[in-house]
Amino acid sequence: MKLFKLQSLKFLWILKLPNRTFHGHLRLLASDVHSQYESIRRGKKEIPKYFNYASDVLDKWSEIEKAGKRPPNPAFWWLNGKGEEVKWSFEELGFLSRKVANVLTKECGLQKGDRLIVILPRIPEWWLVNVACMRAGIVLIPGVSQLSAKDILYRLQASKAKCIITTDKLAPVVDSVASECQFLKTKLMVSEGSREGWLNFTELYKNQAADHSCVKTRIEDPMIIFFTSGTTGSPKMTQHSQGSLGFRPLLSERYWLDLTPSGIIWNTADTGWILTSVASVYDPWVFGSCVFIHNLPQTDSAVILNTLCRFPVDVLVGAPTLFRMLVQNDLSSYKFMNLKYCVSGGEPLNPEVMEQWKSQTGLDIHEVYGQTEMGIICSVFKGMKIKPGSMGKAAPLYDVQIIDKNANILPPGQQGEIAVRSKPKRPFGFFSEYVDNPKKTAESERGDFYVTGDRGTMDQDGYFQFIGRDDDIIISSGYRIGPFEVESALIEHPAVVETAVVSSPDPLRGEVVKAFVVLSPAFSSSDLKSLTRDLQDHVKKTTAPYKYPRKVEFVQELPKTVTGKIKRNELRDKEWGRM
Repeated sequence: MKLFKLQSLKFLWILKLPNRTFHGHLRLLASDVHSQYESIRRGKKEIPKYFNYASDVLDKWSEIEKAGKRPPNPAFWWLNGKGEEVKWSFEELGFLSRKVANVLTKECGLQKGDRLIVILPRIPEWWLVNVACMRAGIVLIPGVSQLSAKDILYRLQASKAKCIITTDKLAPVVDSVASECQFLKTKLMVSEGSREGWLNFTELYKNQAADHSCVKTRIEDPMIIFFTSGTTGSPKMTQHSQGSLGFRPLLSERYWLDLTPSGIIWNTADTGWILTSVASVYDPWVFGSCVFIHNLPQTDSAVILNTLCRFPVDVLVGAPTLFRMLVQNDLSSYKFMNLKYCVSGGEPLNPEVMEQWKSQTGLDIHEVYGQTEMGIICSVFKGMKIKPGSMGKAAPLYDVQIIDKNANILPPGQQGEIAVRSKPKRPFGFFSEYVDNPKKTAESERGDFYVTGDRGTMDQDGYFQFIGRDDDIIISSGYRIGPFEVESALIEHPAVVETAVVSSPDPLRGEVVKAFVVLSPAFSSSDLKSLTRDLQDHVKKTTAPYKYPRKVEFVQELPKTVTGKIKRNELRDKEWGRM
């Protein structure tokens, strides 16, 4: 990591500027980058034919810095809790990413359109590889560090990636399957050591020049491919373009984060998840904000809370699991330095957790709803009234509706499938395709809509409420029961840390509600039969009695995808004897 210990930037002084002068200056800075797109937002100018996020956004902020128009706050701020710390300005980010681009093109022989898999934890190199791929026109495929050999093999074979970048820990795993991957030509290892058959990223990087010229890319050119989390079936390759992820935030402005160049955002999601791309790369840097990262080997609530007390993070983004974990602590003993805005995404957050967080910190949690295919679909915008259990309103550029099986729009309050209008013209933000899978791409649309596969409702005010995956819905004695509402009721009970609800076969009712429950340590020695009755009675009192779990199983942990989503399909398959 010594390679990245550049000169630290004096940042905190800008927080002491007179408030009116400071914020006026920030608006001016942001307008320098956004002004050229204002006429497009107003429909007075055509979408540009060519766009590259690195040259058209990041390099513009670098020019603003060179002109002395931007306060010297970092674009990237990283630490690991072991005394190592990295701060980069946009100028430094540009300098370093050009060197990495030269490694990829000159040393690895990659060309525009080639695919590269990167499996790295939250270390600075991950961000450099991201930007370097933008500059070279290489299609990036991020993966999480928990991938198994089988996972890596599937991704290498399906993507036909020519290069993989990972750590010395995962290098042996890659080697165990590399012989079966005919398209893989180059392996790069981020390590201070060496390994036969691998190029050393750090050594190559040291000797590269920083005079790389950014390639010219069309706005529809592929930029990144995500493998879907695989909650239902094998992961699909979801391809996004320069426009869908890079250009969309320029048109949408502050549609879910409301950041400025003074903002410091900490997103705790894993590097293989689209939330990290939108919350730790594209959206913050559009506004010249600082991306803050604390590299944690494991999620530690005490470390996270102490970090919020020691560093001026003002926006925190995490999965519901993060906030469920944090509220288990006595939050009154922590005084956050600068935290003002909290965002939860990935799956619905239980209202009980939101209430606990609010009562102890005074801060609201703003929910966002999205998918790998489209990024942020709905969100509770800053300043919007928060309705517990709601994931907010449709994000800008998207016409979100509740539809029936015939693609008819349903009235407010009626349950149906959450869908986004895709015709006659697909809005910016939509994925390009499921790569090599035209059948699945076509099946994702019904009539004029892209169908998310999630069920929900919309109220009279345009707020959406998530009910569950279409295939997670439980039908018991003719009643349709969404797992989330049962889970929300259960998690209000002090004995429950986490829970997942699925259908289970029943000879009389066809299927019934079954709850898998992870207990709080304080209840681990309880009489389980008595506790089961207590939980069932609690649900009956909290929600409609017919929704209570007729079956309860206590487990040590719930199966989850590498992005932290509960694998209800696995639990359901086990119940129905399909495992």
